[in-house]
Amino acid sequence: MANAATMAGMAFANAFLGVMHSMAHKLGAFHHIPHGVANALMMNEVLLFNSKEAPTKMGTFSQYDHPHTLRRYAEVAETLGIGGKDDEEKLHNLLERISALKAEIGIMPTIRDYVPDEEAFLKTLDEMSEQAFDDQCTGANPRYPLISEIKQMYLNAYYGEHKDV
Repeated sequence: MANAATMAGMAFANAFLGVMHSMAHKLGAFHHIPHGVANALMMNEVLLFNSKEAPTKMGTFSQYDHPHTLRRYAEVAETLGIGGKDDEEKLHNLLERISALKAEIGIMPTIRDYVPDEEAFLKTLDEMSEQAFDDQCTGANPRYPLISEIKQMYLNAYYGEHKDV
């Protein structure tokens, strides 16, 4: 585990983190979900959010004219041997594989599985969304989110129903 943690730290130092970690930090703080599980719960929503080629706002890295994340996620799928007729289908197939892996290792599919009290979750939603927006990791995300977009990603991950952000 120490080796794995060190390797993860080296990856973070070189690649930065993003809104998935920002949102996971708040799920842990408000609802005591372990950080790795919280990241897994947000992963599919954040990948879908980041894959949009025409963001509402651009991230802080000026060398991007737009995020190239859809192509990058397709490259991940290709490297893993996950096919598809185009980049969108490759992303979809990658998300299915990620969901299958989460199920295989025992991660339940929704935030609601960990926070069954819907009222308690909704009561914290605005504050979590604002704090996730202000989290230091958010600025490195390739597509810079609005607070309302973070809130919708939380709702999507809570109910297990994707609504475009």
